Amino acid sequence: MSFEIILPFLKPIRHLLEATTVSEIMVNPDSSIWIEEGGEMQSLPGLRFENGALLTSLEVIANRFGKKLDADSPIMNVRLPDGSRLAALIPPVVHPAPLLTIRKFTSRGFTMDDLIRRKMLTHEQGRILAASVASGNNLLISGGTGSGKTTLLNVLASFIPDHERILVIEDTAELHIFKSHIVSTEAQLDTHHSTIQFSDLLKASLRHRPDRIIVGEIRGAEARVFLDALNTGHRGSLSTIHANSAADALLRLSQLALRNSAGSSLDDVRHECQRSIDVVVHVAKHDGIRQVQEVFKTNDQQK
Repeated sequence: MSFEIILPFLKPIRHLLEATTVSEIMVNPDSSIWIEEGGEMQSLPGLRFENGALLTSLEVIANRFGKKLDADSPIMNVRLPDGSRLAALIPPVVHPAPLLTIRKFTSRGFTMDDLIRRKMLTHEQGRILAASVASGNNLLISGGTGSGKTTLLNVLASFIPDHERILVIEDTAELHIFKSHIVSTEAQLDTHHSTIQFSDLLKASLRHRPDRIIVGEIRGAEARVFLDALNTGHRGSLSTIHANSAADALLRLSQLALRNSAGSSLDDVRHECQRSIDVVVHVAKHDGIRQVQEVFKTNDQQK
């Protein structure tokens, strides 16, 4: 069972952890419990942790994973053995009780055909994106939280030629890419004794001869390092970013990179992003269905 390591400490939601139809479990600081099932969010008003029980359980879980969780270290992110993610905040950063979110990993082994059957994208979109990855284009996948960015990235990575060396860099590991020559790194800032920034990890990884670089999500200073890597011969890279559209994704990437681009203007960095990123794929979730809404080719825009 995927959740054996935490089941004894989360008994009130054990049945939710075991349910194959539940994709996300949320316990709010007001003690209310919510789930996402079949793409729909719903409250479970009859379900509660006893007073103080969740905090005690989270402290034990943190200890089991070699982490510290207390008032001085109130943030915990844990990757469970099956790839599911447990994230928690405890007082004083939330009140009056802990915040717990468990995103269950439900997409392992998905193929392009699976995504087409689920209406996430069309046959034509799938063909275009698969060919783009195989040929070494740089792809940026944009969308909101829970829109399917990670699922799509996992599937697209399967089209990378088997002989190529892939370096994966993530804050908290969520990607599951089944290739023979892959090296995965994870920042997990709350587990290191010294401060290892995501951008530092990306810089270090570039010294290990990657053919492809996959960045789980661009959200800060690593944007500048990522662009530099793309401009120095690292083709066929994949990454995700939070944005509301394909155009917004390029703007957000530019704004993040600008923070560490001394002497450059926003327009300069935007043009650099357009030259560096070949395709932006925007995904969104509507009525419980995750769909590719845009496949934006930046080279067409520059013509």
